[in-house]
Amino acid sequence: MRHKRSIPNRGLRIADQIQRDLAGLIRELKDPRIGMVTLNAVEVSVDYAHAKVYFSLLIGDPQECEAALNEAAGYLRNGLFKRLQIHTVPTLHFQFDRTTERAADMNALIARANATRALDSDDGGSQD
Repeated sequence: MRHKRSIPNRGLRIADQIQRDLAGLIRELKDPRIGMVTLNAVEVSVDYAHAKVYFSLLIGDPQECEAALNEAAGYLRNGLFKRLQIHTVPTLHFQFDRTTERAADMNALIARANATRALDSDDGGSQD
């Protein structure tokens, strides 16, 4: 049995294209539960049957938005099918990505620690 020669980084290129095309398609959705969505990453399975789409949200409820996006997944997949030039368009699975949320929390903690350290050093220097 002959195998197709694998194209280097094809999965990554397809994931990037899906991410770009999905961003445009999501902007066209009229569902009020879908707020200001940013697509952070797309991971495509080896057989291209499934794609996990990680998103963050500027405004809105993450759980409601995730539910709305997963309900619209069939419509979005159909839109991708029209745009992508690939044989199998993956089934989409949307997942809220808390990475940016955690990064903002960490930045706030660091800023608070630095402010506390600055106050402590100011107090220490004035007692001499």
